[in-house]
Amino acid sequence: MSRIAFLGLGVMGFPMAGHLKRAGHDVVVYNRTQAVAARWVEEFGGSSAPTPRTASSERDFVLSCVGNDDDLRSIALGADGAFAGMRAGAVFIDHTTASATVARELGAAAKGRDLGFVDAPVSGGQAGAQNGRLTVMCGGGEQDYRLSEPVIAAYARSCRLMGPIGAGQLTKMVNQICIAGLVQALSEGLRFAEAAGLDAMNVVEVISKGAAQSWQMDNRHKTMIERRFDFGFAVDWMRKDLAICLDEARRNGAALPVTALVDQFYGDIQAKGGARWDTSSLIARL
Repeated sequence: MSRIAFLGLGVMGFPMAGHLKRAGHDVVVYNRTQAVAARWVEEFGGSSAPTPRTASSERDFVLSCVGNDDDLRSIALGADGAFAGMRAGAVFIDHTTASATVARELGAAAKGRDLGFVDAPVSGGQAGAQNGRLTVMCGGGEQDYRLSEPVIAAYARSCRLMGPIGAGQLTKMVNQICIAGLVQALSEGLRFAEAAGLDAMNVVEVISKGAAQSWQMDNRHKTMIERRFDFGFAVDWMRKDLAICLDEARRNGAALPVTALVDQFYGDIQAKGGARWDTSSLIARL
């Protein structure tokens, strides 16, 4: 079992850190809101620390799951950052959905301190984190990945090294691009069924057995038909992720016309007051 620090106890990080503790690892946590860290310790045991640096001291692995690039820099770098507290040879595993640029930046900073670094964004949402069934896409060196894989296994059903540092984030961008198009297509299909006078539930029951089937269809059609969106992956988060995708596409020359359009549609949902609605709320604007 490993000595682990987990930085960031949001809807994903809180259960992920819990799985590590239940797997028998020695876990210390840090969260910007200390009351959340205290609640985690009360539920799972382990301990908490007041700064990323103190949490990361003498740990074999330091894991993070925070909001965005700037949040990630704030917990990793600087006098109170994790890198300042980590011992040589320890590995930093980042589960934040962030840019490939910040992954490479932190990877270079880690190398300068003789630390390992793996960018490892996840897919599966809050339910996947709670059930320990996340898909993890990793970027980094082969040795750092092999060391990290048994730790990640505590909350993952699938984990794969996709390439050098940054490749995990790039793969997560592909994931979000595909989801955006699928949810918009499902929204249009369900609304078309309603407008045509069909029973949308029956329609899905039939077409989900064929080529139209998807995770989004299987898991979101019922709540979309009922117009219930008070759960799941928030529109604000999806727009943050799509902004990362579109920014990367401007650099690599990939054309993302549908992604750009769906991003605008999510802006419409935010304007309707749905910033915290689930991403399946695209149907609401139709």
